[in-house]
Amino acid sequence: MSILFWILIITCFILAFVGLVYPVIPGVLVLWAGFLIYHFGINSEELTASFWVIQALFTIFLFVVDFLANSYFLKKYGSTKWGERVGVISILVGSFIIPPFGLLIVPFLSVLITELLQKKTAKEAVGVAFATVISFLSSSVAKAIIQVLMIIIFVLYIAL
Repeated sequence: MSILFWILIITCFILAFVGLVYPVIPGVLVLWAGFLIYHFGINSEELTASFWVIQALFTIFLFVVDFLANSYFLKKYGSTKWGERVGVISILVGSFIIPPFGLLIVPFLSVLITELLQKKTAKEAVGVAFATVISFLSSSVAKAIIQVLMIIIFVLYIAL
């Protein structure tokens, strides 16, 4: 039975990283599912309260980093509220259109068009569209690093 649990845990960890390319998969929550499967299915004593606190702090940090990266780049380049909304939606849509390239092309083009419709100059609209792509990429890299750290902490807790 423990082999089945390990297969589920590893699958959760892999899906957490797939969530970086398919944003409809809530990566960090899937990671937590793996931790919970271990805790309730294999050993409920190894993952102590300190483990859960550390993972909760990393999870909060992950959400804050994601928000700040997006907010920073979009505000720096003067995105409109419509540009921000379209950017979020187009990242979700783009993940299903020619992945992973759709994650770059669809948001860029949709935000570019949105900003032009919002009376931005072509130069401004290109800057905001580019910022949308950069914010997505930078927050994805940050999320990947944080998720790797969370898995390392998990491994350390169960190995030591």
